[in-house]
Amino acid sequence: MGRSANDSGVAFDIDEETQLILRSLDEFVEQEVEPIAAELGETLTNPRLGHEPDGRLTDEVLDAIGRVRKRSAEAGYYAMNMPSDVGGEDVSAVTWYRANKRLATSAVPLSNEVLAGPAGPKPLLAAAESDQIENYLEPAMRAEKTTAFAQTEPGVGSDSPNMDTHAEKDGNEWVLDGTKQWITNAPYADFIQVFARTTPQAEAGRHGGITCFIVEDDEFELGSLNNAVGSVGRQAEVRLDDVRVPADRVLGDVDAAFYDAMGFLGLGRLEIGAQAIGSAEWLLDRATEFATDREAFDRSIGDFQAISHKIARGRANVYAADAAGLRCAWTLDGGDPAIAESSILKWFATNTFWEVADDVIQVHGSSGLAEENPFMDRLHQARIFRIVEGTDEIQLNTIASQYGL
Repeated sequence: MGRSANDSGVAFDIDEETQLILRSLDEFVEQEVEPIAAELGETLTNPRLGHEPDGRLTDEVLDAIGRVRKRSAEAGYYAMNMPSDVGGEDVSAVTWYRANKRLATSAVPLSNEVLAGPAGPKPLLAAAESDQIENYLEPAMRAEKTTAFAQTEPGVGSDSPNMDTHAEKDGNEWVLDGTKQWITNAPYADFIQVFARTTPQAEAGRHGGITCFIVEDDEFELGSLNNAVGSVGRQAEVRLDDVRVPADRVLGDVDAAFYDAMGFLGLGRLEIGAQAIGSAEWLLDRATEFATDREAFDRSIGDFQAISHKIARGRANVYAADAAGLRCAWTLDGGDPAIAESSILKWFATNTFWEVADDVIQVHGSSGLAEENPFMDRLHQARIFRIVEGTDEIQLNTIASQYGL
């Protein structure tokens, strides 16, 4: 998607290159992902089988995830939104949005691992220099190493500038102390990107004085796993106790990482919005099929407005959310940080997903609650999406501030 022919607005048609990518992704899922998922069978869909007693993903599941990511990287999909000079394909934000949305419409387990999520390379990592490129950026691009974005803390969630984690310079090293929590992929990361305050707010200002450090997996202590329902084994606490890292592990500039972090969150909100919309579309398709086939009182249940209106309302909201997603992506492609657009998309798309998931379960009745159906899994995902990358409340605060309140 790009500008319209008269260069005055958004064109909603899918350009030829993006169409080719979407078709290729469908083929990749069918030819590469589906066989790997089939090997594990119920292990991927039954949480009692795919996790260790403490919640950690089993080695079998981790191996399957790793194989999908590496094959995707080899095929050029995994980090195709990254700049071409670091090995990416430099696809537009619109194409990346559409690709994330397309994969979310798949019912094949592990499809969500095809494109780099929090464990993969993001534009922040493209700031890598010297040995950082060979040691961290390039292996992450090839899906040979995974990472994590360590910003959230036990007492500081969305108010990240007030983080307690700090780092002090000691000769040619930095000494990090603090605790991070709810860090996605922390249990499995080869290295993490840790945000720490390096200059007090009184001197650097609220948004200054924050630096990003690369910390390797043998340098931090892994605390308890944060086993959220629907995301068991994915997040964990990270403890940094007098962790020493060399000065060349600073990612980007000292004291200037806050806005890099916000850029990470903006892209994350676009991705979550796309995944929420794609998942909602998939759910509505299933509800339509069921409402057409299922009969009650000698009629298709879709003939009853109590059912058809749930589906119709979901379709209308998904339609509007998709328009918001395309506008957000188009704005990002124009070089704008899309602060308001990404918050609007994240809030509206994830709440739409939540409402659709709840309604679709209701349409299916008791069968919607059955373990063999994926509807409850999507409901859990929808609930998580309303918190990660900024809660509903933070999105509304951001929207209000962007419009003068």
